[in-house]
Amino acid sequence: MRNLKNWMLSCVVVLTSASAFSQHKVTGIVVDHEFKQSLPGSTVLVKGTQNGTSTGVDGNFELNVSKDTGEITISFIGFKTKTVPFKVGADNKINLGTIVLNADENMLDDIVIMGVADVAKDRKTPVAVSTIKAAAIQEKLGSQEFPEILNTTPSVYTSKGGGGFGDSKINIRGFDQKNIAVMINGMPVNDMENSSVYWSNWAGLSDVTTAMQVQRGLGSSKLAISSVGGTINVLTRTADARQGGSLSAGVGNNDYFKGLASYNTGILENGLSASVLLGYTRGDGYAQGTNFEGSNYFVGLGYQSKDAKHNIQFTFTGAPQTHGQRSTYISIDEYIAQGNNGDPNIRYNKDWGYLNGKMYNGKENYYHKPVMSLNYDWKINETTNFSAVVYGSWGRGGGGSMRGKVETGEVDKHGKPITRNPEDVLGADGQLRMDDFVAYNSGRSNAFGGSIKSDGINNGYSGITKINSVNSHNWYGTILNLNKKLTENLTLDFGVDARTYKGYHFRNVSDFLGADGYQETGNLNYDKEGYIVTQSYGSKVSYNPWAPKNNESIVAYSNDGNVRWYGGFAQLEYSNDNFTAFIQGAVSNQDFQRIDGFVQDGRLVDNKGNDLPAWKQQAKTSWKSIVGGNVKGGVNYNIDEHHNVFGNVGYYSKQPFFNGVYINNTNQLNPDLMNEKIFGIELGYGYRSALFNANVNLYRTSWEDRIERKSTKVTLDGIDYQGNVQLNGLSQLHQGVELDFTLRPTNQLTFFGAFSYGDWKYTKDVKNVSLLDRDTNQVITDNQGNPVVYDLYLDGAKVGESAQLMASLGADYEVVEGLKFDAGYRFVDKLYSSIDIRNMSEKDNQGALKLPSFNLFDLGMTYTMKVGKDKQNSVVVRANVNNVFDTTYIAESNTSIHTSDKTKNTWKGIDTKNDVWFGTGRTWNVTLRYNF
Repeated sequence: MRNLKNWMLSCVVVLTSASAFSQHKVTGIVVDHEFKQSLPGSTVLVKGTQNGTSTGVDGNFELNVSKDTGEITISFIGFKTKTVPFKVGADNKINLGTIVLNADENMLDDIVIMGVADVAKDRKTPVAVSTIKAAAIQEKLGSQEFPEILNTTPSVYTSKGGGGFGDSKINIRGFDQKNIAVMINGMPVNDMENSSVYWSNWAGLSDVTTAMQVQRGLGSSKLAISSVGGTINVLTRTADARQGGSLSAGVGNNDYFKGLASYNTGILENGLSASVLLGYTRGDGYAQGTNFEGSNYFVGLGYQSKDAKHNIQFTFTGAPQTHGQRSTYISIDEYIAQGNNGDPNIRYNKDWGYLNGKMYNGKENYYHKPVMSLNYDWKINETTNFSAVVYGSWGRGGGGSMRGKVETGEVDKHGKPITRNPEDVLGADGQLRMDDFVAYNSGRSNAFGGSIKSDGINNGYSGITKINSVNSHNWYGTILNLNKKLTENLTLDFGVDARTYKGYHFRNVSDFLGADGYQETGNLNYDKEGYIVTQSYGSKVSYNPWAPKNNESIVAYSNDGNVRWYGGFAQLEYSNDNFTAFIQGAVSNQDFQRIDGFVQDGRLVDNKGNDLPAWKQQAKTSWKSIVGGNVKGGVNYNIDEHHNVFGNVGYYSKQPFFNGVYINNTNQLNPDLMNEKIFGIELGYGYRSALFNANVNLYRTSWEDRIERKSTKVTLDGIDYQGNVQLNGLSQLHQGVELDFTLRPTNQLTFFGAFSYGDWKYTKDVKNVSLLDRDTNQVITDNQGNPVVYDLYLDGAKVGESAQLMASLGADYEVVEGLKFDAGYRFVDKLYSSIDIRNMSEKDNQGALKLPSFNLFDLGMTYTMKVGKDKQNSVVVRANVNNVFDTTYIAESNTSIHTSDKTKNTWKGIDTKNDVWFGTGRTWNVTLRYNF
């Protein structure tokens, strides 16, 4: 770290020729007026200059000044800027003590921060919003996933999914994260093909976040983005952070370790600033076989002109990682069989095994997705501001998993040999039979009794191979916004949003597992014998984010997805002392194109001589253009200094995702293609005082013509199939009530709580749903050769994967100066399973399965000790214990098997045949951090 610091300082001197700092020092602490909480990241400037700094995590600042008298200005997002005079004493120092900032209720200018980030303001922007500051994230997140910091926010439900590093998921008001807009400094980060967000790609984001704001509902974003459930705005402001840095190291359960180093130059006299951060994380993971290793980096460079008219911020950040996964759902019966005394082993994972006595991950994720952005703010004059962001993202990586089948000597009722998937032939220990797979592929004696039939060559139907599913992309975009104050009360915003995206999707071999090669027969550019691949690549992350696509040794499929996005937006806002009203609209045109490398142009038959439909004779589709957009409006009225009310209404015409345009992983255009329609309305009330704050929200969101692709498992004639279904025309209604509050009876004690109740359900049935094989994308047929087709009776069924009733209560208490304890309690109920194709295809089905309610309790402790000259540095110790009482609970269910007279065993009233993810048990972590 010392070398890094010296290097940074040397570079700054060479590049900027900054003058030496004077010996006059101005210090103080910045807090908010309501709760007297510190405001980390506040900007402190000598008035009329660019000499400044930022407050630290505890709100303290130290500013070097060249004169012994003058004025400083202090500003923070959402608060009024304050000017404070200073006069340095004989010892060349002045402590201004506590500086209180008041909430900014009247100015609109600060809504756009760092380019084009839309940030809602309290008692101003008419949306339901919760904001979490950097200090809370740094303290309470610990070793949890980044979205889990939002678990006490109304209507927000997060889970760890299978439990792998970064595999967590978040739902807002019952809508999954594909339908939640995630923005970083105004830049959208949802995947442009299918709007996915993979939190493992953002493992270092919590370390550079100044504030994270969640806008529930349609939100205040001016862009035509997928904010059906809400918007998560992440703000990073590190380039202009105060001079100094930090070193930290954390440990936790299951060999968790995280190391972090950062350094900031502060804002120099010439307006330049720089910030760097490096981190490293590893651990075994809570679930078996989910070991992980990752690093993260951040570089921020900034410039502010002396006249304060120009502000440029450049950031480049990434988090390359590799982690084992648990993605094959597990029945409660299997958890119990791997446990003791009838208790389920919630850490059990059947996606790994032992190979030559060493742990072998059958499923792994590896990815590196750096993001670059250049933000520019230009204050043209007192009434006009221009903001822009230009950004790029380059994703490289994918996931490795076990593919293929083995013959076990079994035959079905027709005498046909039965083949089994890897997860269906586990050993007595419940793990993958890796040594037997190698023996089977090598023609040696094994537990299955058979072997590969083709001279050591696996063809995907006989033999087991570890295959990588590669999903890489190149993404470039820009957002431009002009803000014009037309009158004292009327402001106009308008701008453009343009993006281009190319996704690369193919498979290659990670590990032959003893076979001599892999025979690919599905590529229509070759005859029915196909070709044999002998090159393997492993499943490890590449640190080169610009590595070109490797077109060699591709198996299973190879296709590219091209997306072009052109949009425009405008917003007109009226604001006076007590009243705010806005109307905004956005339109976007999305162009979609699919290129299939396994299809030969003009080929009339496949490699087996079967006639091909027209869409399968075209390797490259024409561009499909779809127009969508939204219109939103809202009003907020501040009744007095304590009470305010607001309302908003909006309508979206939303383009379907890429896999809704071209269905079943083919070039076939969806014959039922249409835009999805979302209509939302919301009412809210707020109360503010020095002692107590509270918010109440009522909402109703309807969603028509939704298109979704879903994985499922079915059993036909005793054979298990992993398949996919395309659901066209889903219809949903989400409505509910939310409450959150904060109570601060003393400066040392704060209580906070939240409650949300929802009624989320499907409102239509879905007909003629075909089942496709997971590996081949071919329609699965029964023994008579008829396609397996379902009618799904969803009308009235509850929407699953997110709790519809949640309550939380917590407290922070500062025992003595520097020592603080916090505790949190959370209750979860009305949590339902996801759509179960097998259950929902029965006309008189009982709908989604209601899972048992659960309670969780967390504890934390922070100790801060001031050290160094003038006590300007600090050593901080933070400890977290999550799920203190080691509660066993179900976080998700993929099936809806209700109890009946045929039920043999239950667990907390649930049929044990259900496939579920259990939530994480007790975990702990301790972090030691030195701030200088």
